[in-house]
Amino acid sequence: MQEGFAPQLERPTSFETDPPVHYQIDCEKKRVSAKFGIKVTINDIVGYTHLLRSDPRFQADFSELVDLREVEILDLQAEDFMTLADDADPFSPGARRAFVVKNSVQEHAIRMHRVLRTQANIRTFQSLKEAEAWISGK
Repeated sequence: MQEGFAPQLERPTSFETDPPVHYQIDCEKKRVSAKFGIKVTINDIVGYTHLLRSDPRFQADFSELVDLREVEILDLQAEDFMTLADDADPFSPGARRAFVVKNSVQEHAIRMHRVLRTQANIRTFQSLKEAEAWISGK
């Protein structure tokens, strides 16, 4: 780990936006569903991952369905993608991950994460319905 990254991985005392993400854990479906707000920063994402890790219901092999359609500002730098892929991501490499995006910036960010995590199980979708069908294996 490079010097300077460790402080970013500490649990934020507060989020930069209020609230940056709403999430639910469905143990029966073995799924985490998350919806991010207007602005997303590295601290928001790291905070979300800390919340998941501290939730006793969360299992790393659960699938994840993330709705990014409300995001207008995706404030991530190049080094943030490495931090997220190498240190922050709480999901196992085999977990199915579906991201619903509305623009090419969001799609590119997810593509970067998929490349860095070397996972074939991360996909982007334009609609929630398509993402849910893929997560469910339908």
